Amino acid sequence: MTISEQARNRKFTPFSLSRLIKSTFEPEPGQKICVLIDLADPHDMEGFRFLEDPKLTIQRHAVEDIYQPLAEGVLEELNLGGGEIFAYELTGGSNLDMEDKAVTPEGKVVSLEKDVYPNYDIILCVSTFSATAPLTAQAKKFGFRGATLHGLNPIIKATGLTVNYEFVSRDAEKLRLGMTKADWVEIDFGHAGKKYTLHLDLGRQDAQKSHGLCLGKVPDVANLPAGEIYYVPTGAHGQFPMRYEDGTIGLMQVADGKVYRADLIEGSAETIRLHNEKLTSDPMTGELGELGFGTQILPFSGRDIQDEKIRGTIHVATGRSDHLGGHLTPEKFANAKNATHDDILFSPDKTPEFKLHQARMFRDGKVTVLIEDYEPSDYLNGLLAN
Repeated sequence: MTISEQARNRKFTPFSLSRLIKSTFEPEPGQKICVLIDLADPHDMEGFRFLEDPKLTIQRHAVEDIYQPLAEGVLEELNLGGGEIFAYELTGGSNLDMEDKAVTPEGKVVSLEKDVYPNYDIILCVSTFSATAPLTAQAKKFGFRGATLHGLNPIIKATGLTVNYEFVSRDAEKLRLGMTKADWVEIDFGHAGKKYTLHLDLGRQDAQKSHGLCLGKVPDVANLPAGEIYYVPTGAHGQFPMRYEDGTIGLMQVADGKVYRADLIEGSAETIRLHNEKLTSDPMTGELGELGFGTQILPFSGRDIQDEKIRGTIHVATGRSDHLGGHLTPEKFANAKNATHDDILFSPDKTPEFKLHQARMFRDGKVTVLIEDYEPSDYLNGLLAN
């Protein structure tokens, strides 16, 4: 049975915010929790005016599925304090630093660094763009724990946020141990009858896991839904295809760990020109800052936050990597607005035009196949069977 078939047949329990908070954080009585959302104009938080805009579905989920349940019983059930909600300005890109100003439903302007981060033990961020990198940096500075749930939609709520994260963590650790200390990973892609290979050097580093647990007193931010094994590459070379938001297909040319040029395969020459202009003016935007493998059996949601956690998928990311243990911090970019961390996901649902012929790793002197045709190999399945 394929991963997609397993996901369609899987039964999920109904969403419970209290269960999610307990499993992810195991909060202590009296700890304070709050919610963050992003808005183009944070002042639209006043009187929850933003709810009048039907396009703001993510922010509506933040209110209806997180903020209101906290007030209507979850705080009392878990013996927690707080429950407030704040809006900050839309950053415009994945993992860009957030402006300090935030607004309350009463219209009061507050400071995230003075009024929010130091005063809450747990922060849940439900946003359009991922805030994992900036919140992780602030968590280390101020000592809170948190979770980012960007792109929240009904499928994610009904599936990825209902799983038992103790089981997710257990499976992720089995896969991590089977993939750690690899020398390199190579991925063979296919498109329109042509084959391309991307080689990523890993330097025998410890593989890391995103597993949905943020326990104890260690400042940390979980990315939910969770479930992946990832590395920060030490180098890379080769080629891989990429589909842009407008549907253009480009071929990324990689050397010395960076995408240094995009070549047009089909679509808009202007899209490619603009990308190459950005790569030239700010080369750090092309640095490959992550290689990730999904670990879970989940349905396709249309949001990368969940879909990159599906077993059999692979994602690479360009840009900022400090939240993953990498060296690339925002100040190393020529333009602060370019300091994004952009995932490039390869999955049978999102990128059906691309073949993922094979992903293989070299470890302990031998080559081991990890994925073929978007399905985990016997090796990966065997790790989970133990």
